[in-house]
Amino acid sequence: MKFLSAQFSLFLRERGVRRNINAFVRFLIVLLVMIAVYSALFHALMQYEGRSYSWVTGLYWTLTVMSTLGFGDITFSSDPGRVFSVVVLLSGVLCLLVMLPFAFIQYVYSPWLEAQKKGQTPRSLPEGARGHILLVGLGPVTLNLADDLARYGFDSVLLCPDTSTTLDLLDQGYHAVMGDYDDSATYRRLRLADAAMLVALDDDVRNTNVAFSAREAAPDVPIVARAGKQESMDILELAGCSHVYRFRKLLGEALASRVLVGGTRAGLLTSFGPLVITEALVARTHLLGKTLRESGLRDSLGINVVGLWQRGQFRLPTPDTPLEENTVLIMAGTQEQMEAFDRRMGDGEPASAAPVMVLGGGRVGAAAAAMLKRQGVNVVIVDKRDAARVTDTGGVDVRDIPRAQGDAADLAVLEQAGIREAPAVIITTHDDDTNIYLTIYCRRLRPDIQIISRATLGRNVSILHAAGADLVLSLSSMLTGKVINLLSPGRVFMLNEGLDIFRVRVGEKLAGKTLMDSGIRRDTGCSVVAVAGSDGLMRVNPAPDYSFSLDEELYMVGDSRAEAAYYERYGHEDALSAPDMGRHSGGYRLAPEAGGRRRSAAKSGSRKHDSRRI
Repeated sequence: MKFLSAQFSLFLRERGVRRNINAFVRFLIVLLVMIAVYSALFHALMQYEGRSYSWVTGLYWTLTVMSTLGFGDITFSSDPGRVFSVVVLLSGVLCLLVMLPFAFIQYVYSPWLEAQKKGQTPRSLPEGARGHILLVGLGPVTLNLADDLARYGFDSVLLCPDTSTTLDLLDQGYHAVMGDYDDSATYRRLRLADAAMLVALDDDVRNTNVAFSAREAAPDVPIVARAGKQESMDILELAGCSHVYRFRKLLGEALASRVLVGGTRAGLLTSFGPLVITEALVARTHLLGKTLRESGLRDSLGINVVGLWQRGQFRLPTPDTPLEENTVLIMAGTQEQMEAFDRRMGDGEPASAAPVMVLGGGRVGAAAAAMLKRQGVNVVIVDKRDAARVTDTGGVDVRDIPRAQGDAADLAVLEQAGIREAPAVIITTHDDDTNIYLTIYCRRLRPDIQIISRATLGRNVSILHAAGADLVLSLSSMLTGKVINLLSPGRVFMLNEGLDIFRVRVGEKLAGKTLMDSGIRRDTGCSVVAVAGSDGLMRVNPAPDYSFSLDEELYMVGDSRAEAAYYERYGHEDALSAPDMGRHSGGYRLAPEAGGRRRSAAKSGSRKHDSRRI
């Protein structure tokens, strides 16, 4: 009885329940009146035939006929009586067998089930919840961010607008709660004041409301928002956002930064002080057909090849790994070493006068074209529209950039844009199916062209690589990188889709071991590309017999599986949560013996190192 009373009380608290009950009661009243009228007419017709029955018998006959049971023990012998029986039978089929069940399901049973679901749907977080990341605005990008945050050891909570979405996400293994995004009480129930961050990934108008409502509940929590338009950035900041990013513009600029033109063979991915991470295509160089040992990159230039991309598959190189036409080298070294690599591989090749092609003139394509224009690279946009509507591209009006108007799948349009001579093509449409189609088409037309493509969904990255793309970047991975670096500054940087450079601190499990004895590369698949000490010196590409000291910082490159394997083996306690940003931005100096050897023993004793985890 206590359970039933609690369920009934929960049912009555639902919106619209009283209105539904009133409608159902009105239907029952009409049905009862109909039964009473039929019972009275039964007596009248029976008296017409010269027979008499009790009122209970009249009710019995009416219900048996309306429910189609029709026992046959009481029947009319006259035509009016039989016509009346047919009317009662048909109305009973309609009202008792059709309308009554559906009315009960619609007005009573379904609302009760909905109340049951809502009673099981979480609407708040427990009292001790803290350090979580609240994600508002559901979509594939949001779910990808939740997955990546879990991989890096952060707890995320998804705010859902309705019961069905919440329960569906809970079944998929996500931590989902239901609530209204524009209600400050929702954010109080979700312990936003104790959260590490709120990330708003809806449209600009809704993100503004989210930030304004959340700021009432938590004045100090960091709020990150995605902006679609330039003019929305100031409004979102006024609403209370701590960080506002135009990720589509950032994605376009990132795609443009990967274009290799002229004598430049090594494209810069990132740098950390004296450490430089670059990528280079093997195609059209004298490395083609050689093994990594025969290339002499480590022996003659001091460059460490930390990985290979081959059509989207990341591989750890061995000395006997062959360098094929579709191979992309991921290299670590100093700026001087990369310049020497360019001189050796460029062979004095002049910069190409043919324009780089950008397929798609939307926000991503316009941002990519504008960045290339600022760098002095010839560029042409291929788009069906005659003029771009995007003008906030860093001071460059994309209407001044040459444009080939038409369908990018039309050979005549591509030839007009210069597909036969272009050094590179950037595919920027928001539809992955179109990007795959265009990638295959461009690769067939120009087997030697550099193809850089955008992906919307992470599951299509490998398909785009298989279709012929040399490099693929997605919006979701860029978002993940920004959020992770805000939570833990300088901890991780995305080099490529699924390939990161991340920093960890040498803990007790690694202290005193040499690079070779540690087995980091063998056991986890990560490559140590630099070691930074407390003395402000960075040793790029340390030798195999370099000995680690407690609290040194390791810069490592690995894909998502390798990174997960490292944390599984060595734990998250050695991950950097709040490093010295001055050093990260270039404060480290190149050690005189960079790449050299050191055999000193690790510092003795146990020191408590920074293991703060958000």
